[in-house]
Amino acid sequence: MSTVLVTGAAGFIGSNFVRHWRAAHPGDRVVGLDALTYAGVRGNVEGLDGVEFVHGSIANTELVEHLLRTHRVDVVVNFAAESHNSLAILRPGDFFATNVMGTQGLLEAVRRVGVSRFHHISTCEVYGDLPLDVDDAFTEDSPYLPRTPYNAAKAGGDHVVRAYGLTYDVPVTITNCSNNYGPFQFPEKVIPLFTTRALAGEPLPLYASTKNRREWLHVDDHAAAIDAVIHHGTVGETYNVGSGVEVDIEGIADSVLGALGLGPEFKTIVPDRPSHDRRYLLDSTKLRRELGWAPRVGWDEGIAATVDWYRANEAWWRPLIGRSPVVEGDW
Repeated sequence: MSTVLVTGAAGFIGSNFVRHWRAAHPGDRVVGLDALTYAGVRGNVEGLDGVEFVHGSIANTELVEHLLRTHRVDVVVNFAAESHNSLAILRPGDFFATNVMGTQGLLEAVRRVGVSRFHHISTCEVYGDLPLDVDDAFTEDSPYLPRTPYNAAKAGGDHVVRAYGLTYDVPVTITNCSNNYGPFQFPEKVIPLFTTRALAGEPLPLYASTKNRREWLHVDDHAAAIDAVIHHGTVGETYNVGSGVEVDIEGIADSVLGALGLGPEFKTIVPDRPSHDRRYLLDSTKLRRELGWAPRVGWDEGIAATVDWYRANEAWWRPLIGRSPVVEGDW
């Protein structure tokens, strides 16, 4: 039996990972820690069998140290982050406070107590962006060239993780993932935003650069990749996690509308946000070759299931509408 501390456990990817871990490792105990900022939903994890939920911040080193000692934690998985690019433009300080200094506070507690693994969740966006007209992809050796406050804050957190690994021998691993989608994603993000607006009969706001595209990974495949890295990955290494499936903003809108039987008249164009990255694509060869991971959920299957989940779970997302502190285009 192991005990796993999952930070950011009430968020989208964190809560899906908790569910994955409990299903894959039913003998393990999970402690979920979350600061419950506007995008955290306590009900995502509270009450799940084998999960103890704690309301608190990763920046509270004393609290984290207490949890590590009291629960005799073996593994820490850090999802805790501010992650909305648009909000980062308006409130950059919040992002650096959580993603850099919060990560440092968490690692300091880990350094004091000791664990068998500290795994940190990062993003493809730390590498910058790619041109639309080339076939390049980011590898684990690509330089960090963040272009937005969110990107830069995540890059800073990654550097903190590596520094604690090299300086204090904390057994760290990092995964940089592509854009995730699936159930329990806060409705400010593009796929649930489009879905919930379409369900309400409201227009879908597409950025003017409609051909900018992202690589899309189902959250269940991401959780399985993290599990593989924790159990079989090499300490000190970074692994890219990507599906290889790229979809632009118009393609997302068309997929959502198609799944709901609606037409293109729901699409509307809004101004681009500043420093809007053109394209992200990860080369996940290392993860696939060394650890045998591969995505299992295809785009068509995954987006249809995701839209169906939001259609069936209005009671979950309806109370969250309006909680986001940013309105797209309000620069």
